[in-house]
This record gives sequence, C-alpha cells and structure tokens, in this order.
Amino acid sequence: MTRTTNARIAGFTFLLYIVAGIASLILFRRAASGNEIAARLATLAQHPNDISIIVILGLVQSFSALTLAVTLWAITRDEDADLAMLGLTCRAAEGIIGAMSISGTLALLALAKSQPTDATAAATHALAAYLLRDDVAVSATFFAVGSTLFAYLLLRGRMIPISLAWIGVVASVVLVVGLPLRLAGWLGGAVASLMWLPMLAFEVPVAVWFLAKGVNTPRVPSS
Repeated sequence: MTRTTNARIAGFTFLLYIVAGIASLILFRRAASGNEIAARLATLAQHPNDISIIVILGLVQSFSALTLAVTLWAITRDEDADLAMLGLTCRAAEGIIGAMSISGTLALLALAKSQPTDATAAATHALAAYLLRDDVAVSATFFAVGSTLFAYLLLRGRMIPISLAWIGVVASVVLVVGLPLRLAGWLGGAVASLMWLPMLAFEVPVAVWFLAKGVNTPRVPSS
C-alpha cells in the first residue's frame, strides 16, 4: 500500500479506537457499578448483553492497535527503520495484552452468574476483586511508548504539521511518565484521568489530518 493509503487507514482506525474505547468504558462502568464486590457482581449478572458488547469492543480495540502498529510503521519507517520497528512492537504488544484481558471479562460474567455457597463466597469475591482491578496501565504503557516513538518520527520527518506533532510527543511523554506511576499506585484520582486529555487533543486532529491530507514525504530519509 502507498503511504497515503496507510495514513487514511490509520486515521480511520484512530477514530474507531477512540469510539470503541470510550463506549467500552461507559458500558463497563454501568454493568459493574456498585460499592462492594457482591453488589458489583449482582449488577454484572443483570447486564449480560453489555458484557457481550464490551467483549466485541475489546476485540475492535485490539485489532485497532495492531492496525495502527502496521500502518504507522509503514508511514515512518523511511525516517528511521529501527525506531519505527520498536514503535510497531510496542503497539502490537498493546493489542495483544488488550486481547488477553477479554477472557477476564468473560470470567467475571461467569462469576456473576454463579451462585456461591457460604463456603465459596469469600473465594468468589476475592477472584472477582482481582478481575475487577484496574490494570489498563499495563497495555497503556506499551501504547504510550509506541506513541512517543511514532510522534517523534512524524515530527522529525515533518510529515504532519509541526505543532500537531509536538502535541503528540508531549502527550505521549506525559503518559510514559504517568502510567508507570499509576501502575505502582503512586498516582491516582483526577490526575490519572486528566493526563489522557492531551493525547485526545492529538489523536483526533491527527486522525482527521490523515484522512484529509495524508502525510508528507519524510524530510530526512534513513541512512
């Protein structure tokens, strides 16, 4: 495929990924609402259709990450083949880790539908608490590193507007720093959510740019 075709596929995939991610988050918060594990399991049991949709959306997100890995690599490889390959590897890892989490979602639904006895309730709730943990920072860290590399190559090659590329670099670096801190338990609350806003301010405009304009030829070919 040509670089322009790859750019347009990437632009569409960026938007698809964002929509699927937001929809999945909203549905899961509704389907697993509650203050206690028992209450959350009871709510999950009442929303099996939401869980089915979340599973489909999870697959969409995983394949979106893989598609972006390949298309962004194809766009940036002429600027620096090694960095582009590392970016592809990180984004592919993001997609694979995300796909592996789908089985956990299905396991949660199975637990919610089960009828534990007094003897097994504690174990059921402990397993549910583990499956309900927030571990998105693991796959998101691979996303952030891959995004940093691709944004840097887009900037270095002047393939998109410089200001937009800089937003991508800064937004990605913020996540590269913040996500491991969140994973370690040192960052939470509103800050953990707000740090995603710069990335949203990058990905939506760059998606539109890719769809409308494609990409410029890299300014500096790889040596």
